[in-house]
Formats: sequence, C-alpha cells, structure tokens
Amino acid sequence: MARTLQQPSHRRRNTFPAVLATATALALAGTGLALSAGGANAAVGNLVTNGGFDSGLSGWTCTGSTAAVSTPVHSGSGALAATPGAGDTAECTQTVSVLPNTAYTLNGWVQGQYVYLGARGTGGTDPSTWSAQSAWNQLNTTFTTGASTTSVTLYVHGWYGQPTYYADDIQLIGPGGTATPTPSATSASPKPSASASASPSQSASPSASASPSQSASPSASNSPSPSGSPTTPAPNTGLPKHVLTGYWQNFDNGSTVQRLRDVQSAYDIIAVSFADATTTQGAISFTLDPALATKLGGYTDADFKADIAAKHAAGKKVVLSIGGQNGAISVGSSAAATAFSDSAYKLIQQYGFDGIDVDLENGVNATYMSQALHTLQAKVGSGFVLTMAPETIGMYSTAGAYFQLALATKDILTVVNTQFYNSGGMNGCDGKVYTQGTVDFITAQVCTHIQGGLRPDQVGIGVPASTKAAGGGYVNSTVVNNALDCLATGNHCGSFVPPAKWPTIRGAMTWSTNWDANNGNDFSNNVGAFVHGMQ
Repeated sequence: MARTLQQPSHRRRNTFPAVLATATALALAGTGLALSAGGANAAVGNLVTNGGFDSGLSGWTCTGSTAAVSTPVHSGSGALAATPGAGDTAECTQTVSVLPNTAYTLNGWVQGQYVYLGARGTGGTDPSTWSAQSAWNQLNTTFTTGASTTSVTLYVHGWYGQPTYYADDIQLIGPGGTATPTPSATSASPKPSASASASPSQSASPSASASPSQSASPSASNSPSPSGSPTTPAPNTGLPKHVLTGYWQNFDNGSTVQRLRDVQSAYDIIAVSFADATTTQGAISFTLDPALATKLGGYTDADFKADIAAKHAAGKKVVLSIGGQNGAISVGSSAAATAFSDSAYKLIQQYGFDGIDVDLENGVNATYMSQALHTLQAKVGSGFVLTMAPETIGMYSTAGAYFQLALATKDILTVVNTQFYNSGGMNGCDGKVYTQGTVDFITAQVCTHIQGGLRPDQVGIGVPASTKAAGGGYVNSTVVNNALDCLATGNHCGSFVPPAKWPTIRGAMTWSTNWDANNGNDFSNNVGAFVHGMQ
C-alpha cells in the first residue's frame, strides 16, 4: 500500500485486511440470557425506546450538536448524527427500567472515530465498548444488574474534538422492569468534572466521560503507593535506567530511508515496524520490504541480521513491532496465542530480535495476548524485551483492554510508550481536560498510567519526530524534555503538577527514526541527550 507523506498514526504495509471491528467489542454467539428467578417469567425483548432514531431524538437526552438524520443510516429512516466539541462528547442517554440480578445484552450500530456504547448504574461492572471505523459496525457488550438495580442509563457518545459520529439500531435485550425509570442528573451532562483528585478512582474514563467518579479503578493488587514505588521487580533486560525508543520503518513513505545500521546511536530500543499477519490467526511473519531494499540500493536478510548484531554489540536492543495503524494481527483464542508465540519465537531466533513491541491499533484481547506474551517470554528467557505503543485512548482507563494488557503483563513488561498525539483533548488524572501538544497533556496522562498500576520505570512518553510524522500533537524536543523533568523532579511543569515525583520514569519514544532523520535528528540529539543525562 502506498504511503503518504502525512502520517496520522503508525502505518504499515497492508498485507491482509483488518479483521478486528473494535478494541473491546465482545464476540457474542447469541442473545440467550441467564435470567434470575425473579425475571424468569418476564417478557424478553428490546427495551430501548426509538433505538433506531426513526422518531428523531424522542426518548433520548442529548448534549452538544446532535440530530436525527436520514442519511447515512444502518436501517430504517433515521440515525443519530452527533458532533463532539472541544469540551463535549455529544452524548445521548436513555434510562431504562430493568430487573435486579438479571443478565442483559446491549448492542448498536455505529460509525466514526471513537464511538462509545455502554451503560451506567448497573449495580455491577458497568459495560463499555467502542470502535473507530468509517463504515457501519456493530458494538456488543453484556452486563448483569445488581441485587437492588431497577434502572440503568444507556449511553452513546463520541470523543472530544473528533468528527461527527453516527449511531443506529441500539438495543438492550432482556426482560423489562416494573419501575418507571427516572433519568439521572448526570446523564445529560457529559462535560468532564473539573474537580481535582489524585485517586485513580476519581479519574475520568472514556467509558464514562460524563461522570469521572464512575470510571473503573485498578484492583488493589495493581495499585502502587502514591509515590509510585514498585510492587513487582523490573525484568532484567540489560537496558539502562532511562531509555530512548525509536521505530524503524521497513517501508518507504517519503521520509528518509534507512538501513537498520543507519539508525541514530542515541536509540537504546529500536522497534522494527512491522511484522505481518499470516493466514493462520495469531501467527506472524516478517519480510524486508523489497521496495525499500531497492530504494537503498540493495538490502538483504543477511545485511539486516548483521545490522541487528552490530546494534547488539553497541548495547542496543532490537524488537519486532506487531500492528501499526493498518495491522491485522488478531490474538483472540488460545490457539491464536500459541500460533503467535510459536511464530514470534521463530522470528526471534531467525533474526536475533530481543523481543516484541505491541502496537495493535485495531483491537487487543488482553486475556489471550497476555497468554501469548508470557509463553513467548518463557521461551526467550529473562532478557526478553516487551514494549507497547498504545494510542492515548487505549491507556485512558484501567477498564480499557490495552491498559488491562499492560497490567496483565506487568511482570515481564519493559515499557509502555503511549502515543501522546492524534488525541485531541483528554482528561488528566486530576479530572481536568488538557489539549495534546502540551506539557500538561503528557504529564497528566502519564500520571493516569502510574496511578492505574504501572511502575514509573514502565512508563515512557511517545511523540512524533516531526510535524510530518503525525496528524496532530507534535511537540518540539524542549517540550518533551520539560515533561520528563516535570515527572522526574517536579521542575519545568506546566499548570498540572503531578502528585508525586517519579525519578525512575523510563524515557521517551518517537515515530520514527526515519522522520527524526528527516527532521535533522532533533529528537535523537536533544531528547536523547536529556534522557541519558537523567539521574
């Protein structure tokens, strides 16, 4: 697939079509419900009023720029069209009467960037699922009501500053309750709370942006002390205390092309992007891009292996990245997990990779991906390097699948370098909204990651190397250095000051070493020098 000069996110060769509809959607075999005794005789059906928006917005309470439109629709004559603003997610809610101790299935059809479907006030674990697709796709989730729950509030919303999203055919399948539901006061007000708090249970979550107090908090076993002191030992990977990570592009998209040996010496971890999916679910392969080899005047497997060995001799680590914006790798079963670990281990042996980078931007199953990574680490041994580069939205809440993967692999995780770009505005750990491209945005998001259960030495800053490398959120090297200094020492902060100092903060990552070279090596020269000078 031809690359454009402008990169809205990490990109790769599109060898196979994307197979994941959403990062957190649950694959449901049917809508059979295990009903409690109290609901066994209740009629089971769709409890949503005007779920297809064929009667305008009747039955819904909406905020921001929302309307019923006749096109595009998934079915019928209407659909919801909603445009989020800088401080509004364009949320529509509906409160529905339900029975206690009863299972329900919630589903709906959506299209657009970061569209969320979920329920609040269930009396148990409030469900949320989301997708970011330009075509209609169905979101599905389930929940069981609590012992005293008689109503729940359903919601659909987008994300701050994102384009118009669409929703249609929303259904809540299960037995109806007998109480007359009363909409909650917060259901019509999705604007984030401005109250500050250092507690992760108070931080806003994408699944409940209207009510920060409803976001999922990490389990006690994953919660660090306020100072961010380690709860599990750091893996012995042979890396320095603070590291610089860069992605090397195995393709030509108009940036500076490089052999691996050309990667700037400041990079401690080099992520080779990207592995390819195969016809076996979960299995991966890797091939040097022939077009890149031609552009370089010849670049063979033998050359590439020699370059990896040379980087090793210089004390660097080289990992194979899976995913990217167009990546189609899916690990959603035990069989897929085995296929992944077996094929990844063969590539590690073949090329000399030190580990794996997880950059899955089209969905991740925390259970089976964690299984695959632990199996792979056991094969490789204690020197295994595991890095991740989730999009900002993937690490926004511990309820998110990517955050759950990070916590599930915490015992073998080297560093998570979240992509702090292409994000718009988001709540920080204090509940306030910060805009990408600022010190405050970076430090407030890092605070969320540490308060959510990761050790500071497992958290890094991910930024684009130039304005050409991403669609938005670029910051110059001074801003990156200020953010690192703020997190480590409390100096050079913006308006947000972290609740603690984290001197072991791991470092920084950039997309990509190629765009860095294209930008005069500003990132590797300046951020690299700062990272390596940190105490």
